[in-house]
Amino acid sequence: MILSTTPQLEGHPIKEYIGVVTGEVISGANFLRDFKASLTDFFGGRSGTYENLLQQAKDKALKEMEARASVLGANAVVGIDIDYETVGQSMLMVTCSGTAVRI
Repeated sequence: MILSTTPQLEGHPIKEYIGVVTGEVISGANFLRDFKASLTDFFGGRSGTYENLLQQAKDKALKEMEARASVLGANAVVGIDIDYETVGQSMLMVTCSGTAVRI
């Protein structure tokens, strides 16, 4: 499955537009992550803990979207948009959407 943020795929003409597909993930940060992040915030530097959580949530959302596109018979998703939001105090929401197509 080809995933792309662009509306077209160079060298691969789109034969059929199937429809919008999405993927959503809400991940909670646990007490230890919050504690480690607060130390990083206090002393400065990057928070590897939250960066890993963010990367894992994005990967899961994209995989979910890819699976939904596959069920519809698509072999690519174009025009992908990824959004990040916080929910409550320590929840991270990652959503992605795109157009399932056949190339």
